[in-house]
Amino acid sequence: MIEVLKTGFLTSIQDRGRYNHRHHGVPISGVMDEISANMANALLGNSIEDAVMEITLSGPELLFESDAIITLCGAFMSPTINEKELLNDEVYHIKAGSVLKFGRPSRGIRCYLAVSGGFQTEFVLGSRSWYSSVTPVESLYVGMHLPLSKKSGLKKDSGSRVNSGHNYNSNIIEVEKGPEFNLLSEHHKAQLLNGIFNISKQNNRMAYQLKQQILKHSYSILTSSTLPGTVQLTPSGKLIILMKDAQTTGGYPRILQLTDASIALLSQKSTSDEVDFVLKQ
Repeated sequence: MIEVLKTGFLTSIQDRGRYNHRHHGVPISGVMDEISANMANALLGNSIEDAVMEITLSGPELLFESDAIITLCGAFMSPTINEKELLNDEVYHIKAGSVLKFGRPSRGIRCYLAVSGGFQTEFVLGSRSWYSSVTPVESLYVGMHLPLSKKSGLKKDSGSRVNSGHNYNSNIIEVEKGPEFNLLSEHHKAQLLNGIFNISKQNNRMAYQLKQQILKHSYSILTSSTLPGTVQLTPSGKLIILMKDAQTTGGYPRILQLTDASIALLSQKSTSDEVDFVLKQ
């Protein structure tokens, strides 16, 4: 078990998400940055489906009530165990009674804590991912106890050939044309693909809005399905990039679609960071 002593800004348990309930309006949820989460699980020899802890902007304080094997990937948040500094992308054997703490992020905004065997929180609709109105909780609370796997060791041959994660300095957000891309005028398209955009303060697990707007428009569509990474264009010219907890349908034109790698990279960016859309070749 792990006891939560402090919660951090927004800390939740996530896996790859729940994919078979979108027709009921249930979001996919799951880890925002699949590249970092997958890397963490790979380092421990876990299944790609195992649940990890997603830590956003500021980390929790966690008391290990039993021995555990852990790793941290994604954003670097100056982690310490019993006040001793840890590094990302390394495997650590943690003794019962140890306390894990975090500092401010110095690279990226989302860190992933994986434990050997994965977090054993409740399955709801085929996933351990937390989401308000679907699961009993949506984030950590003080005094919470998180169950761990009884597995005590690494699988053989784990972790030694894990590729590095993001280029955190990159602003390139690779996209494909969305279903309504061809409704756009040439001027709209030029603004989208030649413009520089910055992330607004409205950014979270549901969506990232951009500060700059493009030309207004009068295009309309019937309410249609959306996915994480769908870029919607409002009539006023505002750009909204849907993320993992977003709704499953929408009525704004779906002009672009982020690749999985671009969703992961975008999830590590914060307010005022620059993003540049580039069509996938």
